[in-house]
Amino acid sequence: MAQFETLTFDKFGPLAHVSLNRPDVLNAYNVQMRDDFYEALSAVDDDPDVGALVVTGEGRAFCAGADLTEFGTAPSQVIARSVRWQRDVWGRLLGLKQPVVCAVHGFCIGSGLEIALFCDLRLAARDTVFAMPEVQLGMIPAAGGTQTLSRTAGESQALDLLLTGRRFTAGEALSLGLVTRLVDAADLRAAALELGRQLAGGGRAAQASAQASAKAAIGEGLDRTLEDGLELERRLSARLLAGAAFDRTASGY
Repeated sequence: MAQFETLTFDKFGPLAHVSLNRPDVLNAYNVQMRDDFYEALSAVDDDPDVGALVVTGEGRAFCAGADLTEFGTAPSQVIARSVRWQRDVWGRLLGLKQPVVCAVHGFCIGSGLEIALFCDLRLAARDTVFAMPEVQLGMIPAAGGTQTLSRTAGESQALDLLLTGRRFTAGEALSLGLVTRLVDAADLRAAALELGRQLAGGGRAAQASAQASAKAAIGEGLDRTLEDGLELERRLSARLLAGAAFDRTASGY
């Protein structure tokens, strides 16, 4: 598979695997990684054979946050931040129809946690260290952190983590719902890839359609009233059932 400067991209049948690959700087997120990640996610989105995506990090960390050394190469911090918005990696990640599994270890800080929170299922090594330190640097998260963190952990807990910028453990991340399960560090990648293979489902079209509908029902339903959310669920369910009936008719069963 194609390789990039700051990450690796592999495909194992219906399973795609992206791994952040700047281990010498703890996979700090820079402009080149943004561009590479966008291209890799586009490849996943455009490939009808991909049933699931797994995102990991090489070396001692998943991602230690934004590469602050780049801030000194731009005329201002405002310009440096705006450069990172020019390609909507976060919208691309959020918009994937396929299930996305993220496996974090070592340090999952700032941009690293923001990446993870845009994924559907998040595995963490038990010794992972988390933080959202942007406020301490005179900024706020600019890759969705104020929104995904509050939607996942609740307003009060999000304010605690954002305003203090304190570090917290994988156990606390699990209790807050920021990760979905803890795994021994030695088993993390294998567990993530196995979960990805299960979600990929051998590329079965019916499972892929149902997964995309489930993601849409939950993601879109959160911003609706319960009544409107239930109506959305009914429409998506009816569409799946109609598609299944058509497939049975077309195949002669």
